[in-house]
Amino acid sequence: MELFKHQKVVLLAFLFLVFSCNKDNGQEVETITSPPESALLIYPENNTECNDGIVVSENETDVLFQWENASNTGSYILTINNLNDGSSKKINTQSTQSTVRLLRGTAYSWQVKSIGLNNSGSANSELWKFYNAGISEQSYPPFPATALFPKSGSLINEGTILLQWEASDVDNDISSYRILLDNLEKPENVLGESTVNTIEAVVNSGKVYYWQIITTDLLGNQSNSPVFQFQVE
Repeated sequence: MELFKHQKVVLLAFLFLVFSCNKDNGQEVETITSPPESALLIYPENNTECNDGIVVSENETDVLFQWENASNTGSYILTINNLNDGSSKKINTQSTQSTVRLLRGTAYSWQVKSIGLNNSGSANSELWKFYNAGISEQSYPPFPATALFPKSGSLINEGTILLQWEASDVDNDISSYRILLDNLEKPENVLGESTVNTIEAVVNSGKVYYWQIITTDLLGNQSNSPVFQFQVE
């Protein structure tokens, strides 16, 4: 009888050890989730006029944003920026489309961030721009220009540099650019005018510079870029 009890105790201990090992091994198994892919944007198309929105008033339309499904993605964040006043809207959705109410006669940019499954990261789409159509408009102001060099917040060497930017227009009739460059946060000094997307400037060591691009089209419509900032070593 004592031998039977001893064998029973040994068997139970063995089963407990096997169960514990299996449990530990199960905890060591990790599920690897691939990072999400960037969404491919569909509509509103880049650098175009959007006139397909549903008109809800003289000042607003409901615009449908669409993009392709991105692999390894659980949800999306749609960000829409008003290029006229700098305000923005963010919409969280699990769908690949969203209807958003926007101001008419206003330039916007938009981007979609893919949020991965199981906290596997995120990925941004391209940034597209469009002009939300106004009431019977025949001409549209250019989109605000974007700095290419120096990038805002960058640190560069002193000397003669080539300021570079990019700009676009629904009507494709940009005629010139006026460049402001100053040590003031709100630049006032006019560096010069240009009909191309570059202009030379001389910058001095230890200085912080602020610059802005005013874009003009053939009909006199204008747009002001944000103020970009860089520092010289």
